[in-house]
Amino acid sequence: MSQTAVVILNYNGAALLPKFLPSVLQHSGGAEIVVADNASTDNSLAILQKDFPSVKRIVLDQNYGYCGGYNRALLQVQADHYVLLNSDIEVTPHWLSPLTQLLDSDETIAAVQPKILSYRQQNTFEHAGAGGGLIDALGYPFCRGRLFDVVEQDTGQYNDTTDVFWASGACLVIRADAFHDMGGFDEDFFAHMEEIDLCWKLNRAGLRVCYCGQSTIFHLGAGTLGYDNPRKTYLNFRNGLSLIYKHFDRAELFYKLPLRLVLDWLAAVVFLLKGQPGNFNAVGKAHLHFIRHYARDRRKRRAIHEQYPTYPRKVVYPGSIVLDFYVKGKRRMGQ
Repeated sequence: MSQTAVVILNYNGAALLPKFLPSVLQHSGGAEIVVADNASTDNSLAILQKDFPSVKRIVLDQNYGYCGGYNRALLQVQADHYVLLNSDIEVTPHWLSPLTQLLDSDETIAAVQPKILSYRQQNTFEHAGAGGGLIDALGYPFCRGRLFDVVEQDTGQYNDTTDVFWASGACLVIRADAFHDMGGFDEDFFAHMEEIDLCWKLNRAGLRVCYCGQSTIFHLGAGTLGYDNPRKTYLNFRNGLSLIYKHFDRAELFYKLPLRLVLDWLAAVVFLLKGQPGNFNAVGKAHLHFIRHYARDRRKRRAIHEQYPTYPRKVVYPGSIVLDFYVKGKRRMGQ
């Protein structure tokens, strides 16, 4: 039987730990529970020591972000499977076994995610992962059960087990050897889209990423940054450009990258029209960052393409989710 470690990365989560950690301890039988602290400045560590003495603590010397925090913490965790779990998630009884059993059933499956519902509206899918992550022909990520700001109610339509393109970092169950073989997370991402980059590399390596609808969790969401926070906008647009530059083939990059830049600026104009100048500026800053670090991303791109020249397209949506959603009015996956 494989050994599993549930690893929660914490940063100033003193309000979240007492609320959500008890369900993880109660319903994760057989797994080691670890909290890796990203140099919190609140009393998170004191709460862990006093109220949760059975939880293993890893204390990092500074805030390395989601990517660097997990990369460093997981070097100190001995397990066959890592469960990377956000600190604002409530798990349900028997949530873990379907995920680990799916991993154990096929050695080509490298990563799995459960059904992710909203903690606030528990019959509705949550933004971060929902019913499994997909990507379109232009490299825009989206989820079954959530297209942009439209989320579906859970009526059992995603109770299946299926291959997806990426698994959510809110609850990412991954083989330890696969995580380390891929070099962990790209720390230049800091946070946001790093799991898509990792899963893209898994796809390139001929491994599978799956969704398991027999496991359910509830995610509070936006626990660190709100959905409309300019910092989140900056990271998403910045990392989105790095993501497609690193992974697209040369021929498709030639025309898809300029198109993405144009669509980014259309989104920026929409932010401005909505009275969100901070998000408008965030798009500009993201593009400047991409230009300034072009050489760095080119080196990463070369290394990835030399090791894994191509990737399977069977789980890539062949159209444009932006065009379908905003122009054709298709608001749900069933359309």
